[in-house]
Amino acid sequence: MLRPRLPSPVQEVEDETFARHGVRLLLKRDDLIHPDLPGNKWRKLAPNLRAAAAAGERALLTFGGAYSNHLRATAAAGRLLGFATIGVVRGDELAGAPLNPSLARCAADGMRLHFVDRGTYRRKTEPDVLAALHDRFGSFAVIPEGGSNSLAAQGCAELGRELRGVADTAAVACGTGGTLAGLAAGLGPGQRAIGVAVLKGGSPHFLRGTVEDLQRAAFGAPCGHWRLEDRFHCGGYARRTPELDAFADAFEARHGLPLERVYVAKLLLGLTALAEEGTFAPGSTVAAVITGMP
Repeated sequence: MLRPRLPSPVQEVEDETFARHGVRLLLKRDDLIHPDLPGNKWRKLAPNLRAAAAAGERALLTFGGAYSNHLRATAAAGRLLGFATIGVVRGDELAGAPLNPSLARCAADGMRLHFVDRGTYRRKTEPDVLAALHDRFGSFAVIPEGGSNSLAAQGCAELGRELRGVADTAAVACGTGGTLAGLAAGLGPGQRAIGVAVLKGGSPHFLRGTVEDLQRAAFGAPCGHWRLEDRFHCGGYARRTPELDAFADAFEARHGLPLERVYVAKLLLGLTALAEEGTFAPGSTVAAVITGMP
């Protein structure tokens, strides 16, 4: 049994920047749900795993980059629940090279790693690519990159429901859009969600269509009040800047909370900047969803 810690705890932090603007900052500690499946990984994977089991599938195939937390979570879920797992990894130049710590963890959890060139990876959802994977690995249930599909959005709606009446604004770092889609759908009247993009996409609209499509598939129509912020990706996915590192180091020193740098640090950097800009009304409460820890 996995025994997830749900609902995840909420922790208030006294942060000078938010306090100066009359705003309360809460941390929604989804990173404490399960040590191997923290945060949105549990919320997105759990409904997909239930669907795979109901369909009689005993193998899971999914996709990710060389440092994908989603690959690690899927591999861990397979080990814990008895699924075989296959990870299709972007970048055939990685084949035969020493595994980085993330991929080594996947392999240790029993995941078969299959490296493909970047052109093939871009076509990963096309029928001929999937047919070739079936020829190679047999029967499997497909979980999309990042775990974001309609089932994942439905799972993440519970996150929004857990935050009803807790905060005026709920914010989450946004990669593939699934967590934001569900979070916004689960919030109550008068609440809003903010997605802080961690990928470089050119405009705040680059994920909007994806989130709306996920909501249509999961809930029948776009729903909830939400917006995207794309100013805090610090150069792109897994990129870091001196500003980000300085912010994260200072936050850690003030609050004793280590910050994961790919998602969580960028989320809190963005929320701090928005607070300075007066985005949040005095007397309001902001909840930041902590989706993972270092």
